[in-house]
Amino acid sequence: MAAAYVIVEMKISDPERYREYMAAAPATIAAAGGEYVVRGGRHESIEGDWQPARLAMLRFPSFEQAKAWYDGELYRTVRAKRAGATERFNMVLVEGVPAA
Repeated sequence: MAAAYVIVEMKISDPERYREYMAAAPATIAAAGGEYVVRGGRHESIEGDWQPARLAMLRFPSFEQAKAWYDGELYRTVRAKRAGATERFNMVLVEGVPAA
């Protein structure tokens, strides 16, 4: 089974409010079997026009587990804490390559 990745690009407009979301989100990810691979940190655009303000990437054991996390009651409640804290928040779920 291939792992799945949630890739997030955001621009935070209210850091204080966003901190509430950041404090609550990790527990929902762990409860769904996921983990952070990237959470902020240094980044550089090396090709193309994309200039993200902040990036995060999560890894889940499967596409279905990632989807269940996103659609689940626990994360839905935490997601509400993010409302009004970002100028933009883009998220994509992608299936990785199968393990060798």
